[in-house]
Amino acid sequence: MNLGEKLFKLRKSKNLTQDEAAEKLEVTRQTISKWETNQSTPDFDKIVPLCHLYGITPNELLTGEEQVEKENNENKKEMDSNQVKKHLFARGKDDDYENMTKTQIKQKSAKIVSTSIFIYIVAVAFLMIAIPIQRTNPIVATAIFLVLIGWATTRIIRHYMSIPKFEKTKEEKKEDRVIKQISGIITLFCVVIYFIVSFITFAWHITWIIFIISALLCQAVKLIFMLKGDENNEE
Repeated sequence: MNLGEKLFKLRKSKNLTQDEAAEKLEVTRQTISKWETNQSTPDFDKIVPLCHLYGITPNELLTGEEQVEKENNENKKEMDSNQVKKHLFARGKDDDYENMTKTQIKQKSAKIVSTSIFIYIVAVAFLMIAIPIQRTNPIVATAIFLVLIGWATTRIIRHYMSIPKFEKTKEEKKEDRVIKQISGIITLFCVVIYFIVSFITFAWHITWIIFIISALLCQAVKLIFMLKGDENNEE
């Protein structure tokens, strides 16, 4: 990379126009243009101001050695981060998210969410039956309930953290907004129900389950939109 290309790249990295760079360096826009097209080189007294403007050292500007080293370090950090992520979330060939299409990931998401919802329902049903009907020790019953809830939640979090980033379409962005709005309404409604039921019955030790139901409903809404999206793709 020659000096002109380097100056052009540095200016773009700072989101500066030629006029803005010229004003800061107290030169004309034509001078900036000539520097970047290698028609001329910066005068000696402009080297330091250039370095200050672009946040680099003179050695980096003239030789590019530090820049290369910096880019190599950044690439190494990114590779290390990716390796850690793959190590933490790799779970076999069937869960190779990097090689899945967007449709396959949506189908996987629907499967994870639906099975997690089922686990949530089993956990709530178990707690409602174990203590009052089966006379199970409350501590044991609560521990089992929390393990089931934690398992279902971990599956969902682990899945969504493993999904690579895709550029969302306008339709998908609109769908996300709708899901957030519906989830917000459900959450608000459940909070109101929680306080009304709690103050009427004073069963605060039980009514908190309403928040679990709220989370279930929000996940169910997300699942419905996923399945709807799969049907549209098939059509």
